[in-house]
Amino acid sequence: MEKPIIIQSAEPFLFPGNRTGCLVIHGFTGTPKEMRPLGEYLASKGFTVLGPRLTGHAMCPPDMIRSRWQDWLASVEDGLHLLSGMTDRIYVLGLSMGGVLALISASRYPVQGAVAMSTPYRFPDDWRVNFLRPLSLFMPYVNKGPSDWQDPENLKTHVSYPKYPTRSLAELKLLFEQLQNALPQIRVPVLLMQSRDDTSILPDSMEHIFDRLGTSSKKMLWLEGGGHVITREPCKETVFQTAHEFILEIEKQLEK
Repeated sequence: MEKPIIIQSAEPFLFPGNRTGCLVIHGFTGTPKEMRPLGEYLASKGFTVLGPRLTGHAMCPPDMIRSRWQDWLASVEDGLHLLSGMTDRIYVLGLSMGGVLALISASRYPVQGAVAMSTPYRFPDDWRVNFLRPLSLFMPYVNKGPSDWQDPENLKTHVSYPKYPTRSLAELKLLFEQLQNALPQIRVPVLLMQSRDDTSILPDSMEHIFDRLGTSSKKMLWLEGGGHVITREPCKETVFQTAHEFILEIEKQLEK
């Protein structure tokens, strides 16, 4: 039997439920696995949940190098179209780059709300950021920084590419530009969550996003006891419950 192309345990998932849909979007170099605990929680509350695999992810790094930011957004758009055939209302929830994609989607597509977790606003100030594309010709991969995981057991089973493809970082920079243009256009409710111990993104990321949102219905929650992947960290129950309460609050307003 041929070996599966997608990394085992990193497959996309669908949990059928009621007529309210949740699209849960993983992060840069990550996989749907990091969103599965949140997906299972929301499914247990009755929602229909889809966890797509972003183009080039959960396979091998060269596949990611060939993908562009438009491909990642198209993966989200595909998910929205699939969910629209099963549900009447859709919420987008994303982690890290998945949060970026969720917020951009909230400015472009008919969703009822967005949850962005551990979401970066921009790269740190570094002259090399402006030369990522030419640098990728000589340096195809960049090492990831020190781990900020608070749960070592979950870290052992975490699935992601071991290094950042430099060419993909150039695409991420372009995606940040799309995010910055999209934020003032968002009119639906938005929930932002970020851990104080997250060292993978700039500490002021959530505040920058919050201040630039076009919607007046926005919430911001600082978390303790977790690193960047807060959907699999000790603070995950707070993350899940807060996201659920956020969706229920909007649902109640829509049903009035």
